[in-house]
Amino acid sequence: MQFVSTRHQSPAVSLSEALTQGLAPDGGLYLPAEWPAASLAWNEPMSVPQAAERLLQPFFAGDQLESALGDICREALDLPAPVVPSRDPHVFLLELFHGPTAAFKDFAARFLAACFARLLRPNAPTLTILVATSGDTGGAVAAAFHRRPGFRVVVLYPDGKVSPRQAHQLAAFGDNVHTFKVAGTFDDCQAMVKQAFADTDLRQQVPLSSANSISLGRLLPQMSYYAAAALRWEQIYQSLANFVIPTGNLGNALACVLARKLGLPIGDILLATNANRVLPEFLDSGDYQPRPSVQTLANAMDVGAPSNLERLRALFPQHSDLTQQVSAASVNDGELRQIMATAESRYGHIVCPHTAAALALIQRRQQAGDQRSYIAVATAHPAKFDSVVEPCIGHPVAVPAALDELLRRPAQAEPLAAEYAELRQRLVQLG
Repeated sequence: MQFVSTRHQSPAVSLSEALTQGLAPDGGLYLPAEWPAASLAWNEPMSVPQAAERLLQPFFAGDQLESALGDICREALDLPAPVVPSRDPHVFLLELFHGPTAAFKDFAARFLAACFARLLRPNAPTLTILVATSGDTGGAVAAAFHRRPGFRVVVLYPDGKVSPRQAHQLAAFGDNVHTFKVAGTFDDCQAMVKQAFADTDLRQQVPLSSANSISLGRLLPQMSYYAAAALRWEQIYQSLANFVIPTGNLGNALACVLARKLGLPIGDILLATNANRVLPEFLDSGDYQPRPSVQTLANAMDVGAPSNLERLRALFPQHSDLTQQVSAASVNDGELRQIMATAESRYGHIVCPHTAAALALIQRRQQAGDQRSYIAVATAHPAKFDSVVEPCIGHPVAVPAALDELLRRPAQAEPLAAEYAELRQRLVQLG
């Protein structure tokens, strides 16, 4: 299978080339040149690695990674992803926070690292994985590539705009992981990363690849946990699974849309944003107006220019078609606090602010008379946001063992101005 840029100004490439390049030379994002037929027979429930291998086989067909796909899926995606009930019989949670950094991004980061490790040529120069993070991506990527020979990770995060535990986690790896706290927003970090990938002279000096959600290697494996959850749901309830997904850069949400496109039994897809309203406003009006992000309690969603909207618009260029695929609504900080404060008694679960945004949308649907069941996608463990969650619930949140181990390590992040020239200089110095 070949992959093409959303901007159609770059030549088609193989899967391996799309993975290693990250961003297409014309600045676009890679998508398959053609989509597999949605007629795969999904007859029985399966694990996340099993679902991934079956879903991804057409995309890996003919690529040098094809023979390794099964091993990659089993190595990277064998993490718990349970759909758990709540005290409300119509509300369920898809828990995606049982990986090494307690966030959903562990799945895709581990998958990408497993692919890259198999693509690394003997005696090749060190490949720098450059990643901007609004909180969770950087930690997941750092964990996935930590101490892997042949790789260096450079993480940019907005100083003061992630939770204290996220900041500690991002800077707790050392070795081949270099963490920079940027004097700016996530959008500044993301713009600097895109400039680096567009800098052909830099890339000749410093081989670069991406692990942000612009990477096809992040997007494709995320379909697998939606597939596994939807198949199990269909077996138990004989109905389509409706998902409510907290979203910032739209990668996780797009993966759910693609899983449904490939024939999985998925019904409605609702997207929950925080006070950064660019996405719901675009879906309402058809007018895309990116703007500087606003800092909120749900910091991983503090995105004012969601990258994967470019992929969504390329897949569904007619706005009327796009609005048939997803709906979106924003949730303010006051509502997030209220949901977090009541979730333990109402649902039997303590939730992070991002998961709270998904629950807020479900409550709105219920108040409007919707009696269907919904699966809220729980994207991160609440212990990562103790400074936000604990004041709402009035008691400490238990810390999972993997996160506790990271928090016990020393942490150090270097300051960096929100200026591309300074990032470029640091990348050249790292070599």
